[in-house]
Amino acid sequence: MTHSEDKIAIIGLGYVGLPLAVEFAKQFLVVGFDINKQRISELNSGLDKTLEVENDHLKSVLTTDLNAEKGLYITDDIEALAVTNFYIITVPTPTDALNKPVFTPLIKASETVGKMLSKDDIVVYESTVYPGATEDICIPVLEQTSGLVYNKDFFAGYSPERINPGDKLHTVTKILKVTSGSTPEIAVRVDNLYKKVITAGTHMAPSIKVAEAAKVIENSQRDINIAFVNELSKIFRLLDIDTKAVLEAAGTKWNFLNFSPGLVGGHCIGVDPYYLAQKAIESGYNPEIILAGRKMNDSMGSYVATETVKMMIKKGATIKGSKALVLGITFKENCPDIRNSRVIDIIEELESYDVEVDVFDPWASKEEVKHEYGFDLIKNFEDLRSDYDSIILAVSHKEFLDLKLNQLKSQTGVIFDVKSLLPRDTVDARL
Repeated sequence: MTHSEDKIAIIGLGYVGLPLAVEFAKQFLVVGFDINKQRISELNSGLDKTLEVENDHLKSVLTTDLNAEKGLYITDDIEALAVTNFYIITVPTPTDALNKPVFTPLIKASETVGKMLSKDDIVVYESTVYPGATEDICIPVLEQTSGLVYNKDFFAGYSPERINPGDKLHTVTKILKVTSGSTPEIAVRVDNLYKKVITAGTHMAPSIKVAEAAKVIENSQRDINIAFVNELSKIFRLLDIDTKAVLEAAGTKWNFLNFSPGLVGGHCIGVDPYYLAQKAIESGYNPEIILAGRKMNDSMGSYVATETVKMMIKKGATIKGSKALVLGITFKENCPDIRNSRVIDIIEELESYDVEVDVFDPWASKEEVKHEYGFDLIKNFEDLRSDYDSIILAVSHKEFLDLKLNQLKSQTGVIFDVKSLLPRDTVDARL
């Protein structure tokens, strides 16, 4: 059972941490901690720029009283964590230029928690990692920083996040949660805590490693399936067959898996398989299928750009100095998240041909795009040209359905619909 005196700390208030903190705050006192002062200020004013939590919903749980029975106390003051006994760490685990996991955010978060850790406290990690990382990398940091002994003075758990940014149907409480603990008793404590807010239910894994492994194979499986249909789209393009039509026909069979070709980015599918591959390589095994899938999916941005250039040449366009419009920069539709967006691969490949690229996205933050990718994002339809030599619909934002693309392109301009959002007879190509 959970303890009536449990007070929860959520470390990291991004796409994963904030929705979880808001749900727990309906029943517990939750201290939401983040090092981003601007983010803290915005959240305390009731504004969530990630759009994962409605502003009124956020405001309804906010509290400024650390002695309150329930509510969300948002801060960047580490001392506020002193009142808590259940820590949930929800920071990201990115990869570096060589696709190796970067544990710096997790280590820093573990150091923060370690400074405030007390006897019998429980630390639960939600960050996606390879099997064994929680106990091999994070726990030693907690021990060193706190001076406490693992599974004697404090305990740990792992419950992988399953947030799908922008998805208003599969929200945090409606997605079944995998849980685990460092001892059988702690596993039950962790599971019961999540059961308080996860209406979809929980699945208690037999160990932390099993829970870690379950998370990475969820996204690795999806990555490989998308890689398969991406390869199909390349083959069918050579055969002059519409891939979407093929998939719709095949999809009439009851056990056909429904996947669509496209760019694979974001902080999950485009990253997680590398965690498992890294651990496999360290253990002496070369993961052929996992890495082949990653190679295929990572190639799609440059493929789309190159195919677009080929179509332009066939129409007699001069490539150098031509004007291109890329629609969308977020990693997925109807969501402001630009992390690990593979649209940048299209942009950079076009620029390698000396094509001048405009990028239009009504969802993304102009400031974040400038900081992350170094170019000026177009936010208003009125700022677009009417003579683009190529238009690439890279993200299927709902707003793009209302665009009249033929009014934005030149007479010889081409349209590549990466997401198969538009009718086939209105575009020159689609995946």
